Amino acid sequence: MKPIFLPEGAVLILAVVVLSVVMSGCSNPSPESLGENWQLTINGTTQKVITMDDLRALPVVNGHGYCVSTTGARFGPYTCQGADLRDIAALVGGAHPGQQVWVSAPDGYLWVFDSDQLNGQGFITFNENLAEIPAPPLRIILMYQQNGTPLSYDDGGPARIAIVSEQPGVITEGSAWVKWVDRIEIRD
Repeated sequence: MKPIFLPEGAVLILAVVVLSVVMSGCSNPSPESLGENWQLTINGTTQKVITMDDLRALPVVNGHGYCVSTTGARFGPYTCQGADLRDIAALVGGAHPGQQVWVSAPDGYLWVFDSDQLNGQGFITFNENLAEIPAPPLRIILMYQQNGTPLSYDDGGPARIAIVSEQPGVITEGSAWVKWVDRIEIRD
């Protein structure tokens, strides 16, 4: 086998590319950091930290969830179980008209819901052919169970945002489905 010689400077460029690829995977939380010790920090008029047991003690919402990514990849359909984002906000004084709910994850991803969305309005919805349809009643939940089992790490567990409907086949935009949620803030 003949040795491969790279032009001058190519080794540095190759090293930078390899380092970039390795570092890009470093921003995701590890499954171990999220498992049994998962906690959710909620900030509003007060601050509260809850565990998965606390989250499961809130009123249970069941629904159908299905989303599409910005690249057109579909995720779902799922049966989803979790707690309504409004019930979670109520633990720290609630979210009032004109306020926003900021949902974030340890990898730095953040999504902001306005008060209309918190009430299930203002979403773009699609049918299974990805044709836009009028939105049925929707709810934003912090999902902890998908298809009857605890939410896996690869699916954004232990808790992630899901936008659900009572009717199957309704697709929403996936960018709002925040994975690995660990912080919720109510802001003006």
